[in-house]
Amino acid sequence: MASPILPGSGLGSGLDIGAIVSALVGADKSAKQTQIDTQTKTNTLKISGVGALKSALTAFQTAMKNLGSTTTPAFAGFTASSGNTSILAATSDNTAVAGTYSVVVKNLATGSKVASASFAGGTASAIPSGTLKISQNGTDYDVAIPANATLQSTRDAINTAQGANGISANIVTDSTGASRLVISSNKTGAGSDLTVSGIAGLEIDGTKPMSDTPLPGASGAVNGIASDALLTIDGLTVTSKSNTVTGAISGLTLNLAAVSPGTPPTAAVVTVANNTTGLQTSVQAFVDAYNTLKKTVDTLSKATADDDGNPTVSAAFTGDALPRSLIADIRGQLTAPGAGGPLAVLSQIGVMTDQNTGNLAFDSAAFTKNMATNGMAGQVQQLFTGTNSTNGLLARMSAAVDPYVKTGGLLDQRSSNLTTVGKALTTQQKALDLHVTSLTATLTAKYNAMDLIVGQMKATASNITSFFASLNAQQSSK
Repeated sequence: MASPILPGSGLGSGLDIGAIVSALVGADKSAKQTQIDTQTKTNTLKISGVGALKSALTAFQTAMKNLGSTTTPAFAGFTASSGNTSILAATSDNTAVAGTYSVVVKNLATGSKVASASFAGGTASAIPSGTLKISQNGTDYDVAIPANATLQSTRDAINTAQGANGISANIVTDSTGASRLVISSNKTGAGSDLTVSGIAGLEIDGTKPMSDTPLPGASGAVNGIASDALLTIDGLTVTSKSNTVTGAISGLTLNLAAVSPGTPPTAAVVTVANNTTGLQTSVQAFVDAYNTLKKTVDTLSKATADDDGNPTVSAAFTGDALPRSLIADIRGQLTAPGAGGPLAVLSQIGVMTDQNTGNLAFDSAAFTKNMATNGMAGQVQQLFTGTNSTNGLLARMSAAVDPYVKTGGLLDQRSSNLTTVGKALTTQQKALDLHVTSLTATLTAKYNAMDLIVGQMKATASNITSFFASLNAQQSSK
């Protein structure tokens, strides 16, 4: 900190008191200030390094999670395609196997939609208060209808109370101004018909279809009762409550879009084939994610060269065991036994370790050649995604870094310790600044006192000299 000394020479001594005090204080302060500055710089560098490493590990975990997604599997050994997407679309998961299947869609799954009897007063028709009960699949959904309700406010009450359950209501008004309450559900399949009770005039039996020209007092199902989807797979009949058919073909999901046209009906051919291109892209993404993390760790660990070319400029983790332990934990998963199976190590699919850099290298030509082996696609899939949520390589790689990045983990602990060190250094700096201020004031006072004494001594000497000079002058004049 700046010295409070005002520059100038002592009036009595002629000495530069400010310069003398500054030099003495600077000599006293120098060693401790250098120590604090060095430790602060190192501590700040380490805090930044911990943040950078945690960010890199979090990105690595995210990459592993995305590659191991079960909804959009990057390591699916097989890929499914539909020969007629206007009829159905097909997707595969990690349990699919190669093959072709002829699918004919005979009926789509439908939900329940019911209409009440007609209200001549339209949307403003009065509705009695009470509890409207909408029943489906043995479950009752209650809607409170307050006093002075209308057909429109009843509709709104249903949507507010049961929208989250997939039940919605609207009003259809005919050319005469009469209105009906129409209630529908997003659940599909036989047996999901709606019934409505509890309020006079709104009783509806959804198991009874209404005619195309219903009488004003008629109520019931609109466009028929709810039904299952009906399809054949290679001639075998399959029914489904939903138009998303899972489990009918192992590892495949069929999303039905339309009934197969024609007589006889046109089949959609679903083909499941080896996903060689997709797997190659995913393996390369895995290698890139590892190498990106390895590069960050290396940058944070290795000393860089100074102006003379000597590697003496420390990085955040230079000489620190934590990065070495981290890489060892991650690399250990590359060779550790996982889900088992014929494919046990990455080198079998062309992934090797560069002995000079420690990075992974991917030989795509070797991968393509090995993929020609029967069943290899499924083995690659199993190696990376495993047979459960924990034994695949992706899950194990992510788990290896979790002790470092989790809340309260190793990096959080390291960051907390460094923050404590930073606070201690700040305290030391304040104490040193206080010491410098005190020492400066003390030395300045002492030197000013000395200067005053010297001034007084000079004045006394001058008086004595004048006295003797005057005495000599008197003696000479006699």
